[in-house]
Amino acid sequence: MRTVEPARQRDLRERNLATLLERVASADPAAAPSRAGLAAVTGMSRATVSALVDALLAGGLIEELPPPPRTGAGRPANGLRLSGSRVAALGVELGADHLVACVRDLTGAVRARAAVPEIDRTGSPDLVLGASADLAADVLAQAAEQGLHVVGGAWAVPGLVDAVAGRLRVAPNLGWRDVPVLDLLREHPVLADLPLAVDNEAALAAVAELWQPDTPDAPAAPQSFLLVTGEVGIGGGVALGGRVLRGQRGWSGELGHVTVEPDGPVCACGARGCLEAYAGQEALLGRAGLPVRPRTSRGAVGGTPALLRAAAEVGHPGVLEALGVAGRALGVALSAAVNLLDVDAVVLGGACAPLAPWLVGPLTAELEERVLRGRLLPVDVRVSATGADAAVMGAAALVLQDVLDAPASLLTA
Repeated sequence: MRTVEPARQRDLRERNLATLLERVASADPAAAPSRAGLAAVTGMSRATVSALVDALLAGGLIEELPPPPRTGAGRPANGLRLSGSRVAALGVELGADHLVACVRDLTGAVRARAAVPEIDRTGSPDLVLGASADLAADVLAQAAEQGLHVVGGAWAVPGLVDAVAGRLRVAPNLGWRDVPVLDLLREHPVLADLPLAVDNEAALAAVAELWQPDTPDAPAAPQSFLLVTGEVGIGGGVALGGRVLRGQRGWSGELGHVTVEPDGPVCACGARGCLEAYAGQEALLGRAGLPVRPRTSRGAVGGTPALLRAAAEVGHPGVLEALGVAGRALGVALSAAVNLLDVDAVVLGGACAPLAPWLVGPLTAELEERVLRGRLLPVDVRVSATGADAAVMGAAALVLQDVLDAPASLLTA
């Protein structure tokens, strides 16, 4: 007869597994922790640490490094690090005019990627989501060929998302309302049994920012920041204390619909004077006197951000005026958010990143004038290092973070 493990003992084991995995994950790669080192920093006994480390090794979540060269008496301890050989996660981004899918292993490395550079954003949700499921099947097949076990997937979508119900409530730039995203995705045979999630693209871009490693060329973002992102529209992700702030219903971060001028132009959402009506791609093109056919940086060659950057570099007066207006509008909206949340930095991502040289000046001037703490502690304004794949990378990272937080479910003993 099988003995049932007491719940309290099982809960303690699960917490200890998560603690050890987090310590390994957050360690400096140049100083991989050993079993003895983990016992010292966690207060667990060496026997407990050894048993739990063995379980994590058997589950393919961590791996043991070769012993370093012996420098004295005794055998040097083997270091431990995350393993990229087994556990992986799927991320999919449904953009305004493109689809991207990737698989990342537990170390964060991208092991498979595929994209559809141009889709019709006026298409029906079932057709567009079906195309994204086909793309997901492509990268899942690539991952399987590498021996990876994909434990779940997440979709990054624009608009207000009910993550619990798996529904996209409203997406003005797609023209979608109350779409059962996860129900439609599960109709695809490859996805039917895979745990799935859906979340707002800007929130997931903020997750990617938190997962970005610190390098000499690209310092990692602080633990508290406001991320400006988006494509055709403007989105915002908020991180506080190393966690993404989602709000009561998961609808926080709709920076593009913060009012910067109550009597301003009408926004796609129906309100007047939204930030998006000044800094969104349609607004920039219109104010610059260019044809209003916004394309993201992934769309056809000559996407809007690249087009605007090229025009700004040669001094196109209409584009320079439009970017100045957009930068000031961003500063007005962001200053209110900084005053309210007291974050450390503003991070420009998405379509704003390539246009940062012309946005940062007027944006910073507004922050300096309007943020109460500005004279005591200026707001750090920086460009995101996550690149155009931020949302899809963050979608996969969302699943991987769940593994780090609760690894016991993937272990057999």
